[in-house]
Amino acid sequence: MADETVVQVAATGAPEGEATETRGRGGRGRGGGGRDGGRGGRDGNRGRRDDRRAQEDQGEELIEKLVHINRVSKTVKGGKRFGFAALVVVGDGKGRVGFGHGKAREVPEAITKATAAAKKAMVRVPLREGRTLHHDGNGHFGAGRVTVRSAPQGTGIIAGGPMRAVFESLGVADVVTKSVGTSNPYNMIRATFEALKDQTSPKSVAQRRGKKVADLLGRGGASVAEAEAAADAIAE
Repeated sequence: MADETVVQVAATGAPEGEATETRGRGGRGRGGGGRDGGRGGRDGNRGRRDDRRAQEDQGEELIEKLVHINRVSKTVKGGKRFGFAALVVVGDGKGRVGFGHGKAREVPEAITKATAAAKKAMVRVPLREGRTLHHDGNGHFGAGRVTVRSAPQGTGIIAGGPMRAVFESLGVADVVTKSVGTSNPYNMIRATFEALKDQTSPKSVAQRRGKKVADLLGRGGASVAEAEAAADAIAE
């Protein structure tokens, strides 16, 4: 064994300790290279996913509304720990809207979490002429009760607080609302979404019943020409 070591040292022309250290560094370098290569592959995949997500966000412009921020504290041995909860409403202004809430130690991080949750929970609401609701509706969640009504052109958004943020993000230009009961923004938002989920368009009702849209619109006393014109004007 000693003879083999002497031969190796003589061949390299370096002391025994230095030759042994060189071999050790080479082994670690090869192993480290493999680990770095694997980590680089994972980072590359993560980068591609982030780029794809960024392209999707750029392709779809969303309206983000910060509705409420709540600060909470927890008393511990060393003092108090503060945290923040954010409520955000997100919409595309063309009939899609969603809400979400997030919690974090800092306000920006809480808003980021709430925005991500809102984007995942977006729902589509049919709009009449792209400006108002098709019919009236009621929503109930907890102690919150809301009423939403369609309105003629030029009315504007008659709503307050959290409900206004929902309709502005949704793209509604004319609506009349009323909230009765709690003023908790979380319950008001959820009650508003319960009312919006019940919205249906004449086109969807006609497809479900196997009829034409003009047949449904003509039952209110309108003439055939008026019913057909109104049916052509309905986008959803």
